[in-house]
Amino acid sequence: MLDRLSEYCAEALAEHGCPSVSVAVAERGEVVLTGAYGLADVAAGRAATPGTVYGLASVTKPITATAVCLAADEGLLDLDAPVPGDFRWPAPTARQLLRHRGGLGAYYAWDYGDGERPIDADRYTVLYRRPGTGFVYANLGYRLLGRLLETATGQELGAFVRERVFEPLGLTGCHVGRTYPGPAPSAIRYTVDGRAYPDYDCGHPGATLGWAPAGELALFAQSYERLLKPDTAAAVRDALPINEHVGYGLGWSVSYGDGPVVQSHGGGGGGVAAMVVAVPERRLSVAVLSNSTNKAARDAILQYVLGTLVPGYAVEQITPVIHDPVRPMDLPEGRWEGRIGTPEKEVPVELRVLADRRVELRLDGESAVSLAGASQAWDVQATFPVQLPTADARINSPVLGLALRREGGGLTGVAYTYKNGDAEGRLGNFLSHSCELRPC
Repeated sequence: MLDRLSEYCAEALAEHGCPSVSVAVAERGEVVLTGAYGLADVAAGRAATPGTVYGLASVTKPITATAVCLAADEGLLDLDAPVPGDFRWPAPTARQLLRHRGGLGAYYAWDYGDGERPIDADRYTVLYRRPGTGFVYANLGYRLLGRLLETATGQELGAFVRERVFEPLGLTGCHVGRTYPGPAPSAIRYTVDGRAYPDYDCGHPGATLGWAPAGELALFAQSYERLLKPDTAAAVRDALPINEHVGYGLGWSVSYGDGPVVQSHGGGGGGVAAMVVAVPERRLSVAVLSNSTNKAARDAILQYVLGTLVPGYAVEQITPVIHDPVRPMDLPEGRWEGRIGTPEKEVPVELRVLADRRVELRLDGESAVSLAGASQAWDVQATFPVQLPTADARINSPVLGLALRREGGGLTGVAYTYKNGDAEGRLGNFLSHSCELRPC
């Protein structure tokens, strides 16, 4: 049924400028198809093979979630007990963190080993909302889960995952850690315009630093529940809704609606675009791994494979986009003043609502005007080419975004700094901060 796979993958790599891709299909506990196309190392001319190992980025999350659930089954931790820490609200539970409902903000930060000091993730591990009240995709939640697992087991995260998850499932090529130790070759990671990334680290390894060949990742997706008690395996798919098609369970996106249940998780980062999908009813799973920040080739190939193998498949079944309908921004013209709370200092900020749904931001002697929008959750949303004047933001987060809602006569919400892709330089950091404004 996938007779054109080689041709299709070659076309997708050429169209989207992706160096290589590895594809695997597993059925009933066996890898029934593998294929690798393009170059795993462009400078060396090294071709990708089915044994080539790729970075997984956020596809690491279901691996960490399996380890946490296994430890819970063994009585080493309690999924419904508050995790240790000093928090603004009652501490989140492991189950809430697994579901991205722990109250933490969006965050990622990379350490490229180029002399810039690493950003301290602990300073951003703060609650922005009461745990359990809503979905926010949070790498920092999986940072806390990794630490909880290490405390409960007395082992380093990567070691526990290797000994208790990978080895029992026969997955000898998988790893969680900053670099891949071999012996199999790994794919060099590339920017969208073809520059090689160095090895890099981050402060949320349980969310991000997984490695696997495509065949073993496909096997993991349909065999991990063999490690868990039946009730725990069922709880993994007990997903709270994100939108009308998808919810998020314990480490997996899970589809709703007609047709077979589809479990999935995607991953993206510097030089990584990965996806794993399982259809438990069919005992079928698919992994697509590529070594480019651009996800377009990954997405096209995955659509071709799943569209061929799974009748009625639709991309909405694996798209965990938060349901937040867009609407026009309707704040009246006027001026708001307040502060952005960062770990370093409080930064004064002024926001002017202008005519024609435009807003002007004034910050640290700079100003910029942007067209603003709104949504069901936020009364004003806008981004500005303005640098937040903190040491962390200056590392690699040159853009400032605001998402604010009306509360108690003021505007409260999140100010986030980031970089838009890696077409220039390397992928930047995404840092969330509290923001409060009052009318003037």
